[in-house]
Amino acid sequence: MELKTVTDNYKYCNSLTNYSRRKTIPVRVGDLFIGGDNPIVVQSMTTVDTMDTKGSIEQSIRMIESGCQLVRITAPSIKEAENLRKIKEGLRQRGYQTPLVADIHFTPNAAEVAAKIVEKVRVNPGNYADKKKFEVLAYTDASYQAELERIRERFLPLVKICKEHGTAMRIGTNHGSLSDRIMSRYGDTPLGMVESALEFLRICEDENYHDIVISMKSSNTQVMVQAYRLLVQKLDEGGFKPYPLHLGVTEAGDGEDGRVKSAVGIGALLEDGLGDTVRVSLTEDPEFESPVVKTLIERYNHRPELSGIPPVEDCPIDPFSYNKRKSEEVVNFGGANVPRVITDVSVIDGMQPKELKNTGHFYLPELDKWKMNDQGCDYIYSGKEPIPFMLPNGIKEILDHDSWKDHSDRKNKFPALSLDQLKSNPELHPSLNFLNLSCEEISTAIPLLSNALPVVILLSTDKAHQMQALRRAFISLLQAEINLPVVPKVKYTDADAEKTMLFAATDVGGLLIDGLGDGIMIGMDRLAMANREKALLQIKLHNSVSFGVLQAARTRMSKTEYISCPSCGRTLFDLQETTAMIRKRTDHLKGVKIGIMGCIVNGPGEMADADYGYVGSGKGKITLYKGKEVVKRSVPSERAVDELIDIIKQDGQWIEPEVSDHH
Repeated sequence: MELKTVTDNYKYCNSLTNYSRRKTIPVRVGDLFIGGDNPIVVQSMTTVDTMDTKGSIEQSIRMIESGCQLVRITAPSIKEAENLRKIKEGLRQRGYQTPLVADIHFTPNAAEVAAKIVEKVRVNPGNYADKKKFEVLAYTDASYQAELERIRERFLPLVKICKEHGTAMRIGTNHGSLSDRIMSRYGDTPLGMVESALEFLRICEDENYHDIVISMKSSNTQVMVQAYRLLVQKLDEGGFKPYPLHLGVTEAGDGEDGRVKSAVGIGALLEDGLGDTVRVSLTEDPEFESPVVKTLIERYNHRPELSGIPPVEDCPIDPFSYNKRKSEEVVNFGGANVPRVITDVSVIDGMQPKELKNTGHFYLPELDKWKMNDQGCDYIYSGKEPIPFMLPNGIKEILDHDSWKDHSDRKNKFPALSLDQLKSNPELHPSLNFLNLSCEEISTAIPLLSNALPVVILLSTDKAHQMQALRRAFISLLQAEINLPVVPKVKYTDADAEKTMLFAATDVGGLLIDGLGDGIMIGMDRLAMANREKALLQIKLHNSVSFGVLQAARTRMSKTEYISCPSCGRTLFDLQETTAMIRKRTDHLKGVKIGIMGCIVNGPGEMADADYGYVGSGKGKITLYKGKEVVKRSVPSERAVDELIDIIKQDGQWIEPEVSDHH
């Protein structure tokens, strides 16, 4: 990352160091307002077939009871759009006034019907007026203009209906379904995503229609964050109104992976005050989505606006493209190394070999050997008490400096010291030392640091504005041209498992997306750890969340990635069951990305990132992809997973799973 001043680069947010929400116009959706000074709105989407009126009503009620304030329902054709009336009436009769959103993709006529019934419609610019054929098209300015006129003709009737009926609209760009026209001019880029939305927005503004919310979704968290930031910048530059933003990461998956991936993208934007309504897309029943959104956004309800963190005058980070911070290589930190995972086990006294499995490494007593794992930590921080047995080759131990100094094996263990200890000119390890540094000490520390020191900084803060404090410290190091590797060390006192996942993903993931950080460490809370079993479970959680955050930020692939959509009324098979089945048979293929899509709407384009794809194409029929290419059509679903594995085998990407004792 060359050091340059890009002061204008963070016009996308009010402040990089305080919590300050972007001011937007309020958009009315039924009795609800999105944006303005209103709280962030929680939304989700039904998965039942839209023609199943009773099922849709019951599921909507379960969603509303779980905290959902806005219910989205797919309307792939006119008959579903018309059935939204029955669903709405059924909900009103049961006493639920929650506004409904119709989700429209390829069918302008369905959108026009739905806009007269529900409070909001969502259109996807990439496939509202365009058919996607993955063709590269050459345009002159005149022929491009003619295409824009064609889009205007298709889109104008909907704008007029929305204006007449007081219906709000979301212009929802999806990274995976950009039109061939946009792809041909802008490529598969955040700028292409923004331009795709602005084309539709200009038509709305020409008609003096402003009840609009905008989204820039992608299953790649880096692309998603860059696109939203760029959108805000372009809205300001282009003299548009400051429209509210709907945040979401598409196809995040399920379980811990889905939560971590969603929080990396959504959390990074919330930290900078962006986002007025949020949906977390999990491959789970929709009533499980809203509580996750609530946990993410409630963090900001009580956060003071002023943080006391020094402001950033000249920002050396480009927020619109990924550039990794340049760092010296210290053993296997920094330089071209992947980010490292340090797992804190310092609360456990007298650790047993079998307990090390909580750090991702397995001891096989019958063979008296260790089974190393792609999600086993690189370093163990044991604090004052050294681990009482020989660690497997490949894991290194970090001890507090005083304990290290008295240890017989100072060559294979590494010291962690404080700034005060560093000032007193202590004995150091010749190749690797860890410096515990709080963000608040950074200006005192900089004069004592040099790029020649064999030091990795463990950077932490006690501030509520954890991510902003860490980012500010990184900026100070960049400005001082201190290129030592830095590992953010975060800690969440009294946080349950879900909060730990979501907060670590927000705070460290948000930094990694901007190229900041050479690892991750989630600290343990000694006071809260009186119970050994609980402590071991927490160590296990911290270790797996650490790998999940690195994977979700696209900085270290340690497991198979599933780009799976959250299911909806268009889905042509049981998505949760299928995802679980595919995961069971392929989750040992490290770094392979498999897209699992319920239907073609989020199909090959939304899987633009995936190596292989499994897409519903009819009842009981599956189309299999390699990249964007169809390899097999209409495969019966009972054979489809086997055939998917055959394609992976033919491609030379398959490895046989090891039979080990931990699966």
